[in-house]
Amino acid sequence: MYRKSFLAAVFCMMASGAAMAQDSDKETLKSYNFIEAQGGGQITLTDAKMDKLITPVGALSFGRYFTPAVGARLHVSGWESKSGYNDLGFYKWNYITTNADLLVNLTNLACKDKDHFLNVIFVAGVGLTTGWGNDDANAMANANMGLNMPFVWDDTRLSHNIRAGLRLETNVTKPVGVSLEVNASSLDDRFNSKYNNSDDWMVSAMLGVSFRFGHKYGKKHVHVAEPAPVVTPEPAPVVEQPAPKPEPKVITRKVEKKVPVKLHEERFYKIREADAEGNKAQMKRVADFLKEYPEAKVTVVGYADKGTGNAALNVKYAKQRADQYKKELVDSYGADASRIITDSKGDKVQPFAENDKNRCVIVDGEAEKVVIETVTETVNE
Repeated sequence: MYRKSFLAAVFCMMASGAAMAQDSDKETLKSYNFIEAQGGGQITLTDAKMDKLITPVGALSFGRYFTPAVGARLHVSGWESKSGYNDLGFYKWNYITTNADLLVNLTNLACKDKDHFLNVIFVAGVGLTTGWGNDDANAMANANMGLNMPFVWDDTRLSHNIRAGLRLETNVTKPVGVSLEVNASSLDDRFNSKYNNSDDWMVSAMLGVSFRFGHKYGKKHVHVAEPAPVVTPEPAPVVEQPAPKPEPKVITRKVEKKVPVKLHEERFYKIREADAEGNKAQMKRVADFLKEYPEAKVTVVGYADKGTGNAALNVKYAKQRADQYKKELVDSYGADASRIITDSKGDKVQPFAENDKNRCVIVDGEAEKVVIETVTETVNE
């Protein structure tokens, strides 16, 4: 039902728009010129520490965008380059590069709206690089005859320059813009005077400020639909709402609840021992249990290990251990003797798998304590 209503509404909008559409001309940017100055750093890659190879670079360019997406420029850059060896030192020389570059505004190419705050631009070009002032490299090659520098040059050196990179540039429709450009250029193997059997590579990163002028605009014929007439809907019928039901009442009360409490303690003895000095903390826990729960009783059961002595002696030792444990509770901790029940299992019962552990007394007790719980109930009035 909803889908049919939506399709009907869309159809009506399209029909009314087609009936009342009117022609309009909209101005759009077609082309413009620019001049840009740039500055930053560059590195000519080689087998040395990269942080030692960074040198300054500057550039000046003049260009034109023929369409919002495609342009070209003449780009002149250069200053100083650096190469060398980590153990022998580094050498510098000067250079200048002249390139003809193609500029492709990828943002305008992908988006219909040509007014963007930031544009991504692809750069590709070819040109010539001229180097001079290579005295440091010649001096190093002469001082170290074993160096593999058959390509070291003096006077000047010409090289091809094949470039590709990316630019981030602010809105191109405004007179002044700011850019960040990163390029990678391929140069002749002789450029850094070191033999690599492959082209040398130069990577540069520059910030730039551009001035744009000569903007040309064209009129794009578009259809602008007049707004559809506003239809005032009829007021919806008033529907009487039923009286709201009273909110349920929440009652909180305290409830006493009995909770079982259990006591379990174990004391271990040496062979034929019935009166070893026990763990006082353990004995105190048993005495405190009897004091805290006046109705509770505890059972003290003595055991003997089957691997030592005989059955008759073991019954005797087990009983002595239980009786001595009860005596210590009564004499040292003031426990009520009538609430302590003793028993002897001898070696007939072995509560532990390890033989020596069965020379022991095990104390168990049960009681109940009262706790107060908060109970919440919901009552419908």
